Amino acid sequence: MRALPLRLQPGDDLRGALDAALQQHGVQAAFVISGIGSLGAARLRLAGAAQPVALHGELEILSLAGSLSPDGSHLHMAIADAQGQMLGGHVAPGCTVRTTVEVLLAMLPEHRFARERDARTGYAELVVRSQPPR
Repeated sequence: MRALPLRLQPGDDLRGALDAALQQHGVQAAFVISGIGSLGAARLRLAGAAQPVALHGELEILSLAGSLSPDGSHLHMAIADAQGQMLGGHVAPGCTVRTTVEVLLAMLPEHRFARERDARTGYAELVVRSQPPR
């Protein structure tokens, strides 16, 4: 395992930046260990919902965690608005960094994560495979 600290910049798309980091480092498996920061816009898909909800304003990331793979990322986030109201769910594209987002990734060069449809759940679920280090 190799740790990779990142700072995302204002205007970055949170999900897109994390997916790009995986690709830039030539790794096919990683976990988000920790993430904090601020967003100007967030899109979260709540449990059981078909479509994400959109939030705008000064938002703080209280917690960010998940897995990154070339087949797609699975990220969960808890955020709070300027009044301290909290909301959490699946991170959808369209979460825009306001001032900064600080993330710690655990890169797993000896693994490959894939997303494959699971007949029991009906969703593309994580499949973990070992691969020799490059």
